[in-house]
Parts: sequence; structure tokens; C-alpha cells
Amino acid sequence: MTPKDVIKLANDRGAKIVDLRFIDLPGLWQHFSMSRRELTEELFTDGVGFDGSSIRGFQAIHESDMLLIPDPATAIMDPFTAVPTLVLICNIMDPVTRQLYSRDPRYIAQKAEAYLKSTALADTSYFGPELEFFVFDDVRFDQSYQHGYYFIDSEEGFWNAGKEEKPNLGYKPRYKQGYFPVPPMDKLQDLRSEMVLSLESVGVPIEVHHHEVATAGQCEIDMRFDTLTKMADKVLWYKYCVKNTARKHGKTATFMPKPIFQDNGSGMHVHQSLWKGGKNTFWELGGYGDLSATARYYIGGLLKHAPALCAFIAPTTNSYRRLVPGYEAPINLVYSQRNRSAAARIPLYSKSERAKRIEFRTPDPSCNAYLAFSAMLMAGIDGIQKKLDPGQPIDKDLYELEPEEAREIKQLPGSLGEVLDALEADHEFLLKGDVFTPDLIETWIEYKRKNEVDPIRLRPHPWEFALYFDI
Repeated sequence: MTPKDVIKLANDRGAKIVDLRFIDLPGLWQHFSMSRRELTEELFTDGVGFDGSSIRGFQAIHESDMLLIPDPATAIMDPFTAVPTLVLICNIMDPVTRQLYSRDPRYIAQKAEAYLKSTALADTSYFGPELEFFVFDDVRFDQSYQHGYYFIDSEEGFWNAGKEEKPNLGYKPRYKQGYFPVPPMDKLQDLRSEMVLSLESVGVPIEVHHHEVATAGQCEIDMRFDTLTKMADKVLWYKYCVKNTARKHGKTATFMPKPIFQDNGSGMHVHQSLWKGGKNTFWELGGYGDLSATARYYIGGLLKHAPALCAFIAPTTNSYRRLVPGYEAPINLVYSQRNRSAAARIPLYSKSERAKRIEFRTPDPSCNAYLAFSAMLMAGIDGIQKKLDPGQPIDKDLYELEPEEAREIKQLPGSLGEVLDALEADHEFLLKGDVFTPDLIETWIEYKRKNEVDPIRLRPHPWEFALYFDI
């Protein structure tokens, strides 16, 4: 789509507002809007100014002026605004140098795709993330000098099985048994279907939707795979459509990895494959799981760099409430076909070349998809380039191994602080092709330690009172 095409689309659809969107460093969509009359061809080259010092992880105040450059290929009408609104996703540019901004996550994704082509290993990378989320009916949380609490509720929550609801009609999914009974146990069928329709209206093809394992409204909607940057764009539309559809019905949706104690958390399993000249480089009939050597080396890169990768793919303190044994959590750094207790799984639903891929199960939906996909691609490329052996696959339930066997399997670190230390020690693979920069990595680590690790570390936890008040 060209700028002329965008202007025609706006005219044809009766747009009155143009909404410019971009992503901050931690991973939230940001925006501002302008009148339709400001939509000109020059907008796509001149850009629009904004204050980069007010955006998390961006500029210092003395160098705050930045430009948004709309990408005409991303033009789409917003399905939720009352006033007809055309949305454009933007890249970020320095107004002085006229260079694209090295801390713009979308630019990093574009550089990762360009670097892959430059290696001649492949020309296309496909990503298919499976985002899980919760839909709640009420959420409250607060923290002050003398108190700290959270409270969530859901009409589906099994904790409400005995609640006086005048009437309570039952049908509350039991803990860890939400996968996947029909209505009336699944109370969110129509809500998810509406989410699907809103996603398809903005150009995001959907394959399936269903209730997930946890009680209290855990859901999954699966998008059809796409190339790296386009898929990351779609992840943002996914979150936007899910959250706004829920809110439209008086509910709220969260992509927080572990909001419920002692039930399954929300992951973002990411299916990945590399293609060259229209051929899937991960497929080789007759090998283990019909995987090629290229695919095994790619897995080797993911597993070797997994502790550092976690700083981008499981990037919150809450991520490590999910990455614990016993909740289908992929903490074991091995690969296996069909096996959901391994960090890397080879799906066997089809023997077709087109379907062959690897699934990395460690990421969660709190990540910035542009950075997460780029980091995984760079780890996989490093594995191929260095022929990193992922070891022997293990086709067993990894949670039920004998102690001596379990001790031989490496596991993920258990906290955000640890994976930030791992990223600090292991990030050379990310710097290739100037995809990630030292400045970006230093900024990410500093931001996470200052704004997430330390604030959690310094606050008393409610359960500490149960453990220690009577000491």
C-alpha cells in the first residue's frame, strides 16, 4: 500500500481521525491522533514530532524531540472507536540525523529480518505465537506504606462454587480442568468469537479459539503464522482487540503470566521456521521428528542462549511465578517431539513440509513481541552458524524423572534478576548485524532492574506476614 492508497482508503471508509501508533521499550502500544485533513503524502516522509523523553526506555529530556514515520502498509480502520478512525503503525526517527531510532523495537525486528537474509541461511522467518490470557470480572490492587494486596474475581472462578449468587447455577471450571469443556461450563465462547471477528476485521487471520487449562476465564486465540515484523504488529492488534472486546462487555483481560495462585499461568508458545527460496529449511523426512540439521542447530541456539533470551521473552518478575515445575511450565532446557514438558517441542500433527516447525514454549505474553521474536531469531541463527548441538531429545515426562536423571538436565533461572545477569554476560549473538545495540541492551537491563526488580525486592510480601509475624 502506498501513501496514495492510504489516503484513498481513508476517503472510502469515511475516516475522520488518523491514529498514529508505536511501541515503547517494555512493550505497550502508544498513540496520538490527528484530524483526517492532516493525512497527506508528505506525512509519510516528513513524519510527526513527539516527546521521546516521556516514553519508557526512550530519550533523555535534553534530546527529547523524535519523529513518528507512518508505515503505509499498516493502514487499517479501528473496529472499536465511535468516530471512524484510521490506524497507522509507525517507525521512529531521529529528527537531527534522520536515522531510524536504535531503541525502536519495531526497527530492531526489521533489522533482524534483514540480517537473516544477509547470512544466506534463509530469506524468510515465520513466527506463530499462541497467546494465552485471562478474562476477569473484577480486579483490584494497591500498595502503600502500611498495606499491599490484590483481589481478582471471575464468574468462572472455582472459588465461587459455593458463593451465594442468587442463584448460583454452578458450572465453574475446576482448577487445572478448564481445557476445554463446552458451554455452559465455558462461559466465554461468544466473547472469544467476538474477539475473533474483531481481529479478522483488522487483517489478523485466526485458526482456532478455546478455553485454556486454568479456571476463572483463561483463554487462547491462535493466529495464523506470518513473517517476523508483521507477526509482531499482529500481536499488538491481538492484545488491543482482546482487551477492548472484554471491556465492551464489562470485563477485563490481562496478559499477565501468573495472576492466579496454584493454577496454570499464561504462556506464549512460539512456533518458528526458516524458509529459503520457497523451501522449508527445517524439514527433512526421516530424521528425528522429520527435522533437518538446520532445525536442530537452531534449537541448539535457543537452548544455549535461553537464560539470556529470558530477559526478553519472559521479561517480568511475574514471569517466574509461571516458570516453575508442575504447571506445564517449560523450564527444562531440552527438546522433544510432542512433549509439552520440554522447552522446545516439535509438533507432529502433520508430516507435511509446510507444517514442519519448532515450538519454543518458554516465552510469555508479557513480552515485547518485536524484541522477543528478534532475540529468538538471533539465537537460532547463532546456533546454525556455530552448529550448536542441542543434545539428545528426551521423550519422557520431565517432571517425573528419577532424581539422578533430573540432575543432568539444565533448567531455566528462577528470577528476572538472574536472567538479566545472564543477558549481561551473554549478548554477543544479539549484536550481529547491528540488530541489537549495546545501548539498547544496557538500557533494557537498567530499566528492568530499576523499575521492576528493585521495587518488588524492596516491598514486603503479604505471605511474609503469615510466615514471620509471630517470630
